[in-house]
Amino acid sequence: MPKLTRRESIALVGMAPLAAGLAAGKDSPVSSGKSSRERIRDRYFPNLELVTHEGKKVRFYDDLIKDKIVIINFMYANCEGICPGITANLVRVQKAFGDRVGRDIFMYSFTLKPEQDTPEVLKEYAEMHGAKPGWLFLTGKPDDMEILRRRLGFFDSDPEVDKDKSQHIGNVRYGNEPLQQWGGCPGQGNPEWIVKLISGVDWPNKNRRG
Repeated sequence: MPKLTRRESIALVGMAPLAAGLAAGKDSPVSSGKSSRERIRDRYFPNLELVTHEGKKVRFYDDLIKDKIVIINFMYANCEGICPGITANLVRVQKAFGDRVGRDIFMYSFTLKPEQDTPEVLKEYAEMHGAKPGWLFLTGKPDDMEILRRRLGFFDSDPEVDKDKSQHIGNVRYGNEPLQQWGGCPGQGNPEWIVKLISGVDWPNKNRRG
């Protein structure tokens, strides 16, 4: 496992409340008449309308998360900091999973700058970096993207740092929604390590990397 930088360590701590909340939602008794899966959905997965880099309108939970294994990160197209390296790592992750991506594993990159990153801009970014089918780049209304970023734990505890997009969290979140298993890791880590972590939430009969 690669050594984490101080910022990566802080970022993972920031993502911990989501993981803890998911675990609590899974194990706690039902008090509202809803299943643990429904409670997790309501708290962390807002069914917001988004637009893909292909110009298609989708709903975050219904179309992107429900019944799927997913890999999620946040980025923006003109980022000159960590985004290119993380995207390059995810290209290698996509290659490692092969034709499963788009079939039973799905990759999503959400923009931090929806005012700038139109579907056309995101499509150009995806093509430039060699993203293949099964990996969607998404934008939406600025307020909705901010809600999504915070619900998923992609924020810094320091408000001054958090509002500076050039210092955004460079983590990758992955999970198996039906099994309610979620995790996170630094997107700048070794791609082989990232693949192994994602494989930890894979379906038992398909987990080839245990």
